[in-house]
Amino acid sequence: MLTSGPCLQPSTGTPRWPTFAERAGVSTSTVSRTLRGLSTVSPEVRARVEKAAREIDFAVSRQAASLVTGRTGTVAVMVPTLNAWFTGSALSSLAPLLRAAGLQLNVYEIPDLAERTAFFEHLPARRNADALLVFSFDLTDEETARLDDLGMPVIYVSAHVDGRPSVYVDDVAGALHGTRHLLNLGHRRIAFVTTEGASGFTFSSNERLLGYQQALTEAGVPLDDDLVVSTRPGSKRAAAEALGTLLSLREPPTAIFAEQDEVAVALIWNLRRTRIAVPERVSVLGFDDQPLADWFDLSTVAQSPSEMARLAGELALKLIDDSDGDQERHIVLPTHVIPRGSTAPVAARPAGDQSARAAEGQSAGSASE
Repeated sequence: MLTSGPCLQPSTGTPRWPTFAERAGVSTSTVSRTLRGLSTVSPEVRARVEKAAREIDFAVSRQAASLVTGRTGTVAVMVPTLNAWFTGSALSSLAPLLRAAGLQLNVYEIPDLAERTAFFEHLPARRNADALLVFSFDLTDEETARLDDLGMPVIYVSAHVDGRPSVYVDDVAGALHGTRHLLNLGHRRIAFVTTEGASGFTFSSNERLLGYQQALTEAGVPLDDDLVVSTRPGSKRAAAEALGTLLSLREPPTAIFAEQDEVAVALIWNLRRTRIAVPERVSVLGFDDQPLADWFDLSTVAQSPSEMARLAGELALKLIDDSDGDQERHIVLPTHVIPRGSTAPVAARPAGDQSARAAEGQSAGSASE
């Protein structure tokens, strides 16, 4: 749990609110909004009120404020994992925003189906938060209905749910533009590598696959299920197996689009391990624009989880203060392709290359962790 600024209440014998307001240089209504922890108070004004509180010996009490306002002073976040670039970047943006608003952050990590089932059975956030942010989950209708019954704002992040507030990138458009980048370089045998995970954690993966398929269809390129394979993020062995499957095809791909940067980097590592030049023989494109994309000169489709989290946090604060606010608002962020050194125009394939690729596929598939 990440804590942030407390709410305040007057100690016995302290000055009345007008005196307090005069010392802070604000109105009594602003003092009231600050004591109630409302996000409409700017960080600069909140700091002045808290400074005045310390000077005249106001007592710090989040519990007392909760009794008065019916609020907990907490925003809950539901994430599939903490061990991911996306989550870390998002929470690093969200935490200071909430802290400036006088709220604390409570994170629920739900990495597998067992944890997920337990969460929806008990709903620990029911009495312990003023809002819930749901990151990157493809929820069932029953799970969505359970969250609707929480009686608090629920904001979906990196996923969109009809009729509910959501903040996300257009994954379909992002993958479509990424695939077009490869098509414009002359590639027609373009593979797509998805990531494996527990059922229900695949929202972005499904959307990106759809964008890839749409781009190929628009270009008149027949869809080939053999060019779509799955792997596990962070596993060189899994990446090697996926790559081996692709290179062993009768017509192997000349370009590979990985739905995450870390998967793309693992593919590049395995390609170079088997002496297949990137991008001269195989182009590789990622999705995210993580720091490692720049380090590995990886062409990628960029998104900003920090901006996504910031906008979701601001939306949560508005809905906490106004429960009748726009509950159906969708904020859609753009993506853009960043060409780097891992993609290039398709090269002419020399005679006998297919048999060589098959041998390379067997070699790639035998790579170890």
